[in-house]
Amino acid sequence: MKIQGLQKVTLLDFPGRVACTVFLAGCNFRCPFCHNASLVTHIDPENDISEEEVLMFLKKRAGVLDGVCITGGEPLISPGLETFMEKIKALGYEIKLDTNGSNVNRLCHLTEAGLVDYVAMDIKNSPEKYGVTIGLDDYDMENVEASAGYLMQGNIPYEFRTTVVREFHKRDDFEAIGRWLAGAEKYYLQAFEDSGDLIRPGLRAYTREIMDQALDIVRRYVPNAELRGI
Repeated sequence: MKIQGLQKVTLLDFPGRVACTVFLAGCNFRCPFCHNASLVTHIDPENDISEEEVLMFLKKRAGVLDGVCITGGEPLISPGLETFMEKIKALGYEIKLDTNGSNVNRLCHLTEAGLVDYVAMDIKNSPEKYGVTIGLDDYDMENVEASAGYLMQGNIPYEFRTTVVREFHKRDDFEAIGRWLAGAEKYYLQAFEDSGDLIRPGLRAYTREIMDQALDIVRRYVPNAELRGI
């Protein structure tokens, strides 16, 4: 497991919690708009942070922080993740897991083992355009669809989220996503931001007006859907 970042406090990433965020390197997707490309395609060993360093930080912050966000990259491909999560839970923290949903078996296992308290799953695009959106043509969505279905069964608090990029998302996509996620507990349309660390530079966000229109479409199916990052 390669830890390549530690954000020491966040009030936004874990709903209702004061948390920190641990960034794990490595991902099985190649989304052109990924804002953490350095964790996907340009992994630098000099940025490694030891597991012991993170756990020591968490011990010192006990009583100040109450949650840990584990993100990436894609955390569920990291060897040693389960043991790391067990150590975090032993310190009394709740865990939020960010995932692309591509490893449904591991998602279910960690959830049912009581190691995850909240899941944020990325919905990259409509099923028809999933492959091109994640940089993997002809991608088989079976695991992604199974992960979404598992979460929608109410096994754990969760949210779905889509980063909206002008070059990849059109009106028909929001309609298709809405039908797919109909009845979801929480769904967010996130405004794309160029972090300067993209896999494919030059991508663009939509205006607030277009984002509002996309939200109106999605809300026909997911009434609680909201915009984020605008």
